[in-house]
Amino acid sequence: MKAKLVVPNDLSAIKLWQYQKFLKLQEESEDDKFLSMKLIEIFCEVDLADVMKIKLNDVMRIANHLTNLLNNQPKLVKHFNMDNIEYGFIPNLEAISMGEFVDLDTYLSDWQQMQNAMCVLYRPVKDKYKEKYTIKEYTAEGQEKMKNMPMDAVLSSILFFYHLGSELSATMMNYLQTDQMSLTSQQQETLAQNGVGINQFTHSLKGILHELNISLN
Repeated sequence: MKAKLVVPNDLSAIKLWQYQKFLKLQEESEDDKFLSMKLIEIFCEVDLADVMKIKLNDVMRIANHLTNLLNNQPKLVKHFNMDNIEYGFIPNLEAISMGEFVDLDTYLSDWQQMQNAMCVLYRPVKDKYKEKYTIKEYTAEGQEKMKNMPMDAVLSSILFFYHLGSELSATMMNYLQTDQMSLTSQQQETLAQNGVGINQFTHSLKGILHELNISLN
């Protein structure tokens, strides 16, 4: 009896825990053939013994296909369904709390804890009317559930924050240069410190994208 191989054709069919598992293996091994087989085993959810039976050309073709999927730059995913629950991307970033920002800043730089960052960004939808919606208040509970969220949402939110951080950094630095004379020394110091923080946050996101070989152009 031949095993049925279901190959994902979209990032939404790949889960965060699968990428985390593969990334850990990738950090431990430089054997391309082994990694190609594990790529198929993990993302196609098939036993390694069955992967060994697949023709070499097909293994390489499927591995290249999966690699290309992970190199995509999806647009921001605002909603997704998981376990019959609709999750929504945080709708008002201006209202983000200090606690939410601290957790986001802490966990976005670590792939093995990415589910914690995603718990800040995506939460169950409470109320919805057309394009407007509200989400539940942030708590640290249910973080492990987020390991099952789709990778298109994960990658799109990271890309979103990278570009947002770059824009904020550029705007703030430009403001410092053009209006420096009209600010008090205390205001200049505060803005400069915030600019450094944003640059560090952006640098962390850039590192994450670099691990995925995603171009930022």
